[in-house]
Amino acid sequence: MKKMRLVLFVPLMLLIIATSASAGVSVSIGIGVPNLSIGINVPAYPQLAPVPGYPVYYAPQVNGNFFFYDGMYWVYQNDNWYASTWYNGPWGLVDPLAVPVPILRVPVSYYRVPPPYFRGWARNAPPRWDQHWGHDWSQQRHGWNQRQPGHAQAAAPLPAYQRQYARDRYPQAEQQHVIRNQQYKYQPHEPVVRQHYQRQGGQGAGEHGQGGQHGEHGQPGGEHGHH
Repeated sequence: MKKMRLVLFVPLMLLIIATSASAGVSVSIGIGVPNLSIGINVPAYPQLAPVPGYPVYYAPQVNGNFFFYDGMYWVYQNDNWYASTWYNGPWGLVDPLAVPVPILRVPVSYYRVPPPYFRGWARNAPPRWDQHWGHDWSQQRHGWNQRQPGHAQAAAPLPAYQRQYARDRYPQAEQQHVIRNQQYKYQPHEPVVRQHYQRQGGQGAGEHGQGGQHGEHGQPGGEHGHH
């Protein structure tokens, strides 16, 4: 009898573990803990230029698909999105369902290293993410490419303080958060970005959902406020 109960118990536990793991995937959608090497190296704070008409910056001199939005850097590499609060990582994997809409809408022409499947897509239009990621993604991200006229979101100020941390001065992950809290007061608007800051113990993350549009030393616009 004991043996029979054990035989029944083990499959039941495996089913519970599998169900919990499956539920975790659907519930915990966001940015993974930053610790990934993604094959891109940015040894110094990059030049960032605005994407006209979008609250997003791109890096024209970086050999990669490198963007800045809502207080974080975003990279599209090897068919995955990654994000970091510092320009050279560490990087966290971003679930396709959690990539912010303004990033998804950036036109093809601002991808410095477009993947082969971008070929033939209109350069002045966003990538065809619905085609690439399929029906399930499209159902959950319905309307991602429908811009509302008259609604213009302001770009987050650039974290120009990071310019002084190049190459051998680049801080370790545990130091990055402390430096950011001291020198960059902007609070993110996107839930996925706020989630990332909360996971990292971000100052005020989630408490000030309408964080001020302020860069270093509380000045509007940050480094490139004139753009």
